[in-house]
Amino acid sequence: MQVTLSEQGQLTLSKPIRERLHLNPGDRVEFLLDDSGKVELVPVTAPITALKGILPPADCVVSPEEMDAAIHHRVAER
Repeated sequence: MQVTLSEQGQLTLSKPIRERLHLNPGDRVEFLLDDSGKVELVPVTAPITALKGILPPADCVVSPEEMDAAIHHRVAER
């Protein structure tokens, strides 16, 4: 599949590529270049579910209201 570089240096990805990479307007991509000159296009934006399991289980449960209160308290201290 080919794309054309615009005069502004922009590329337009076709719908099949955007769908395959689950890209939406505003998402970011990264171009990875290897030593042989090959380029890999990698989505930078990942779904929130990709973060599951990267942190250990919490010691306690905090409600969204308690989180908001803690944030507001910390901001007020500044």
